[in-house]
Amino acid sequence: MTPNDRNSVTSSKQDLTPLRIALPLILNSLRVVTESDVLPLGSVLGRVIAKDFLAPISVPPFDNSAMDGYAVRSLDLAGSNMLLSVKDRIPAGAIGDKLSQGESARIFTGAQMPQGSDAVVMQENCEFVNHEKGLIRVLQPVSAGENVRSLGNDIRQGSCLFRAGHRIKSTDIGVLASLGVENINVKRKLKVSLLTTGNELQPPGKSLASGKIYDTNIAMLSSMLVGLGCSVTKHHAVADTFAETLKVFEEAAGESDCVISTGGVSVGEEDHVRDVVESLGKIDLWKLALKPGKPFAFGRIKSHDLIPKFFFGLPGNPVSAFVTFGLIVRPSLLAMMGCKAQAPTSFKVATDFERIYVSEREEYLRSRLDSSSEGMVARPLNNQSSGVAVSLSEADGFIVVPSFSKVNYGDRLGFIPMSEFLY
Repeated sequence: MTPNDRNSVTSSKQDLTPLRIALPLILNSLRVVTESDVLPLGSVLGRVIAKDFLAPISVPPFDNSAMDGYAVRSLDLAGSNMLLSVKDRIPAGAIGDKLSQGESARIFTGAQMPQGSDAVVMQENCEFVNHEKGLIRVLQPVSAGENVRSLGNDIRQGSCLFRAGHRIKSTDIGVLASLGVENINVKRKLKVSLLTTGNELQPPGKSLASGKIYDTNIAMLSSMLVGLGCSVTKHHAVADTFAETLKVFEEAAGESDCVISTGGVSVGEEDHVRDVVESLGKIDLWKLALKPGKPFAFGRIKSHDLIPKFFFGLPGNPVSAFVTFGLIVRPSLLAMMGCKAQAPTSFKVATDFERIYVSEREEYLRSRLDSSSEGMVARPLNNQSSGVAVSLSEADGFIVVPSFSKVNYGDRLGFIPMSEFLY
């Protein structure tokens, strides 16, 4: 009996694994990389912090004015005399002279508070009484600390700003820059081998040959991997033979932390990926109770360095590949980088369709999100074929329809924005 004969016999008996079971199973089996790199701030967007980061200084590093106005001693305004002399002018970046009783200083937003002052009066609440003598009248008293941003009000020196495993966002880079940080310790990039299988596939950039289609998945998935901070080695259009698939998988396992393939994990006569992986290692999970995305596989592949490499086998159809990548592969790779792994988050929206679902497969419907007088409404796209890649560009996200459920107009279901899969 050939491997394909075996597949055809056993496929009908294969149970489908729900996502709620599959994802924890995978996450609990992964190995976290321990190596790290010290990189400049301009290179760490999307990378994962390797160890707890403690603030080296306080921010702001000194008491400073929260607005344009006059720095004063609040006690000078406690009585009936609201006249003060203007002793100094302090723009941002300058250091003013010490204030004594009855003195004030013209001060601008962000400027360091002069010694002796403890509050700022808004310029709108002051008026000049005598320009020649530099006398102002304060129209409204202030209390100590009013309109002052105190030292460490934003960040205290020594406080833990980012825990190990935090994935760096653009806003985080701004915070790090405010602390004078030039370089930071992040987990090294995951090395990922990305394979597409199929004799019909052709790389973009050449005239399309008869009977061929362009390889959508390798371009789409490699861009998603790069966005996650991975180093990607691409293997285009692996031929649909057992020998060629075996050769490429052995090579891929030897050069990477994990191997991701698209296509070849179903039960067709030209689908060799499952048999190759089982010959090199082990399949831990095969077939999901998911639509699109049923023909998914997870396992391990032995490599020449004796360290088993994790394998993710995605369906060949672009939408199925995208959905399984976003729901399973993305959180798995983040977990391998030491990042807190979470399934994409959703929020409830109203639906504008009705349907009875008698399938055990949870369905993810590509949908547009519109506003109405009653809130946000999700409207599924007309064409839900898993081969229609353009629908991924047209959709705002996915409505999550539970298995064995009845959906009525206006029912509130989970909606996952497209951004949860991409960033």
